[in-house]
Amino acid sequence: MTLYETALKIAATAHREQVRKHDGSPYIVHPVMVARILEQYGFEEKVVAAGLVHDVLEDSDIDEAELRKKLGDAVVDTVTKVSENTDLAWEDRKEAYAKEVAAGSDEVKAVSVADKIHNAQNLIAHAKVVGSDIWKNFNRGKDLV
Repeated sequence: MTLYETALKIAATAHREQVRKHDGSPYIVHPVMVARILEQYGFEEKVVAAGLVHDVLEDSDIDEAELRKKLGDAVVDTVTKVSENTDLAWEDRKEAYAKEVAAGSDEVKAVSVADKIHNAQNLIAHAKVVGSDIWKNFNRGKDLV
């Protein structure tokens, strides 16, 4: 199995019962689209694989050691840099994430940007359907997002 296939299998398993909070679509679509963006811009397979599993540590029971065993250090080093510390308060978590990405490699920055691009594309498309009700999907509301 290629690195890409292994990462896809892990992501599909990790996110199998998860849905996107704003529209209820299967969550796996998001990491696949992040990987697709990275692939379209010519990033190496290890970066594309990191895009596929970028949310696995945050959103599943799969731990870092298991991910390293299956995907290797190069992929997981990128993933850990784009994974938020969910033990921190929201503001602190976002600030720590931004600092980690800013200090990270080009690969870390690419995965982070691809993630943000897909999230933004998805929200814009959903806003066309629900209008200003889109803000109801954010716990912090429109003013604090």
